[in-house]
Amino acid sequence: MMKKYFAESELLINEDGSIFHLHLRPEQLADKIILVGDPGRVSLVASHFDSQECEVSSREFHTITGIYKGKRLTVLSTGIGCDNIDIVLNEIDALANIDFKTREEKDTLKSLTLVRVGTCGGLQENTPTGTYIASVKSIGFDGLLNFYAGRNEVCDLPLEAAFKKHMNWNPLLCAPYVIDANAELIDRIAADDMVRGITIACGGFFGPQGRELRIPLADPTQNEKVESFEYNGLRITNFEMESSALAGLARLLGHKAMTCCMVIANRRAKKAETAYKNDIDGLIGRVLDRI
Repeated sequence: MMKKYFAESELLINEDGSIFHLHLRPEQLADKIILVGDPGRVSLVASHFDSQECEVSSREFHTITGIYKGKRLTVLSTGIGCDNIDIVLNEIDALANIDFKTREEKDTLKSLTLVRVGTCGGLQENTPTGTYIASVKSIGFDGLLNFYAGRNEVCDLPLEAAFKKHMNWNPLLCAPYVIDANAELIDRIAADDMVRGITIACGGFFGPQGRELRIPLADPTQNEKVESFEYNGLRITNFEMESSALAGLARLLGHKAMTCCMVIANRRAKKAETAYKNDIDGLIGRVLDRI
């Protein structure tokens, strides 16, 4: 069987041998990766490392690889949104599983461990500001996974159907998809000190999350319906903007992935904490120790 060849227009490699957007070379990527949205948070995570072997910055993608308590880790910023996750996941998989010299898939494929550490908006009374939430399932409002083959084989179709019925889903919106995080990773990282629930990954910070400034919302009751949805004992705990694409692409590519976030705004209580940067270090410490 002939190996698939990845043309220059599909797999973009820079002159220095690095992948196009991330500017990383294959040897600079660890098998265990912490993903953050904010490029500035990369240095915060890496400040815990015992040693650092490389640091690369390109656009919103900031990467540091080093050693933490004997573990080789990469911390990488993705920027905001599922569209950026599409870039990051495809490029780090290429770094791990495509031979850049032959432009062919490697004979032996590597499974990476990916944990996103971020912030979110809480949607339930048991998710006040400061709560750590592990996304057991993610509902993608972004539509990204719908562009890839195998989407139905990895998604929770019964939950999708129940959610669309509950929401009276508008056909003008992207079809939502529901994807599970890696169960073993959830148990290891979330342990017994994180709230577990369903996360909605939105395609924006304002309207898609039910925030109204000067433009009225198409569905002013969206958040009420989201908050009241329950499926097999799970409630929708939070909004963020990346977890569905991360879990979905990782599942299709054969990697282990999950998202854990700290609540910085509770939409029910209408309270927010914008000075959260010091508090999130506690979540970072848990992930570093457990990954």
